[in-house]
Amino acid sequence: MDVLHFLAGGFAEALQWHNLVFAFIGVLIGTAVGVLPGIGPMSGVALLIPVTASLTSGLDPEAAATSSIILLAGVYYGAMYGGSTTSILLNTPGESSSVVTTLDGYQMAKQGRAGAALSISAIGSFFAGVVSLIGLVALAEPLSNLALSFGPAEYFSLMILGLCAVSGLAGKSVTKALIMTVTGLLVATIGMDTVSGVARFTYEIPVLYSGLEFLTVAVGLFALGEVFKTILDKDSANSEIAKVGRILPSKQDLKDSTKPIVRGSLLGFFIGVLPGAGATLASFFSYIAEKKMSKNPEKFGKGAIEGVAAPEAANNGASGGAMIPLLTLGIPGSGTTAILMGALIMYNIQPGPLFFTDHPKVAWGLIASMFIGNVMLLILNMPLVKVFAKIIETPAKYLLPIIVAISIFGVYAVQVTTFDLLLLLGCGVVGYFLTKNDYPVAPLVLGLVLGPMIENNLRRALTTSNGDFIIFITSPISLAFLIIAALWMLIPILLKLKGRNVIINEEG
Repeated sequence: MDVLHFLAGGFAEALQWHNLVFAFIGVLIGTAVGVLPGIGPMSGVALLIPVTASLTSGLDPEAAATSSIILLAGVYYGAMYGGSTTSILLNTPGESSSVVTTLDGYQMAKQGRAGAALSISAIGSFFAGVVSLIGLVALAEPLSNLALSFGPAEYFSLMILGLCAVSGLAGKSVTKALIMTVTGLLVATIGMDTVSGVARFTYEIPVLYSGLEFLTVAVGLFALGEVFKTILDKDSANSEIAKVGRILPSKQDLKDSTKPIVRGSLLGFFIGVLPGAGATLASFFSYIAEKKMSKNPEKFGKGAIEGVAAPEAANNGASGGAMIPLLTLGIPGSGTTAILMGALIMYNIQPGPLFFTDHPKVAWGLIASMFIGNVMLLILNMPLVKVFAKIIETPAKYLLPIIVAISIFGVYAVQVTTFDLLLLLGCGVVGYFLTKNDYPVAPLVLGLVLGPMIENNLRRALTTSNGDFIIFITSPISLAFLIIAALWMLIPILLKLKGRNVIINEEG
């Protein structure tokens, strides 16, 4: 009953007129971010952090944090909706979790069934959003209570697991992902040591004493990095856009997609809860599962409605599931949730086991807003399918200057230093070269966010054990986390080596 009481309080907070406006703006921008190829939820959320900081400057800190996180979360799950539009109409995924949708979505569009495909993806995403909300409400408090028993050793090991999980699943190369993770941890050490007061890697430059600002680095790497990529690689080539046609799905389409939507929502939610798994993995698993269970697997890849319904439900379910480790354990399971965590920390609000106790207004306001936002998205996506399809035709020459202007003005409005503008541009250039050479940027951001917390918990654990590292093994929970982290890194490497040996033996 306490949960329902808190949830009612959350709805009272989320239904305030300014929070409804923030939720609407978030899901509207999120849909546009998902529709525009290449921007993605990480870039969209990073780009809007300084904007939300400016918009909420007149509110008290907790109210400002609530409104900001409502808007940013709206961008996150709104992008999961919007990503299907380009996948279906252009055969170009709006972001990585919509890659699987292209397989059958574009084939449906070529058959004149684009409207049905877009509608089913919207219905599936809405259902998955409701499922993930119920799961979040049910699991939030038990997980928070469990996490309250964690000491610094358990937290250190849990954060190492979070880093390994993202590193193990980000990008094509585990080695490159690990390099980026370590780089993020190293960048996090720049500034004054909070314990000893010693300046680290500052080179007597006063502006570096406070460290590199997470916001500037994130906006530079994601938003400006994509801008430079589009300009230098000429990514703005126009593709042929399929006609939308009839919007509402037929009775047969609804019948064929009901079970895949339910299965995709549940599978996506539970995969999303795993740190590092993310929406992309959820959509792939969901598609493979539907193909295996289908009586006619040969129709997949040729315009099967199940091939759109399942992955689209899964990626939205995963975005809701990914909020659980973030809010209850303080562990971001993906690059986007790492940016959301950074945004909360900007408002001096620490996600984790005490989040629901210390900041119930923010926690439950966010959860309630996710339900309201999903209703808004369904209302937006069904009748405005044709309108959002037009966004795809926005010429890059208009879009790119807007992104650059928001990045520069937004960062300067929050930081008010010339150094941060130079750092923004520098990170944009670095972000371009990293993505061009297949170095994933998400682990770097995660390392930057988790670095100070990992260091703090490592020191606290060693202080309690008088410098004995055995504390990380003697604690059963800590040992379990470290074993899972090691397996998460080793299993993909061993499977790859096994596959290579099989090929060599066959060739031999």
